[in-house]
Amino acid sequence: MTTRQPPPRSLPFGGLWTEQKLNIVEKYLKSFTTALKDQAFNLMYIDAFAGTGLIAARDGGPARLILPLKRARREFLEGSALRAMRIKNKRFDRLIWIEQDIDNYTALCRIRDEHNDDRIQVHNTDANDFLSKHDFNSTQWRGVLLLDPFGTQVQWATIERIARLRMLDMWILFPVWTIERMLPRTKIVPSKSGWLEGRLNAVYGCDAWNGLYRIETRLSLFDSHREIAWRERGARGLTAIYKNRLRDLFGSRFLDQSLPLKNSKNRVLFELMFCVGHPNGIPLARRIARHLVRTF
Repeated sequence: MTTRQPPPRSLPFGGLWTEQKLNIVEKYLKSFTTALKDQAFNLMYIDAFAGTGLIAARDGGPARLILPLKRARREFLEGSALRAMRIKNKRFDRLIWIEQDIDNYTALCRIRDEHNDDRIQVHNTDANDFLSKHDFNSTQWRGVLLLDPFGTQVQWATIERIARLRMLDMWILFPVWTIERMLPRTKIVPSKSGWLEGRLNAVYGCDAWNGLYRIETRLSLFDSHREIAWRERGARGLTAIYKNRLRDLFGSRFLDQSLPLKNSKNRVLFELMFCVGHPNGIPLARRIARHLVRTF
């Protein structure tokens, strides 16, 4: 859905891949609320990286577009947070929008106030901290969580908490493009542990990403041998290792089918993956999510 009104000064941007993601999430939310409309559960939607609630449609990688004032009125897409707010067949009882950036948080608060919607809770905090510490009442609530980071912000410990809750169907964008750029093609073995290793260990929950590298021994200028680790180009290995980790954690609640989201140059930016919350919802949730992933 598009709309016209003065947008915030700063908007995230994307291309067709952004519209793919938004359409899939919106269609799933409609199916989810319809399926549970006659159930006794309260329903919630959590947007863990809610941004401004608006998307400037422009192709590119994970970055930001600063809009000058003279272009303040323009057509733009409503983000996932606003789309969830507008679902009417069976409305969400609670909408939780999480955003750490203060300017984006302010924009979300303005949207909440303009619509005078008391279902909306806006939190100016780190998404990992909120999802790891928030006291969810998993017996009375069911919901959908969107983890849509620009980069490697989502920690594996957060994914583990979501799996234990067994109440939130989860769509997660795995940041293939970001991680591929972070990883060197070659490195000397053993490599020193540093910021990169720590960040990737936090994302994967272990050092399984090292499986991307193959070790070979090379002769140096001084006739000594040293081990070099190298990796193939491309995103397939990065995604496969992460999917294996999700499969081990969620079991049959993990959907093997996923969707690579590409820019206009056919480069994979993200991989859109899905996990079911409660085991009772596995058959229907997987069927809906599988259909959406294949359709788009």
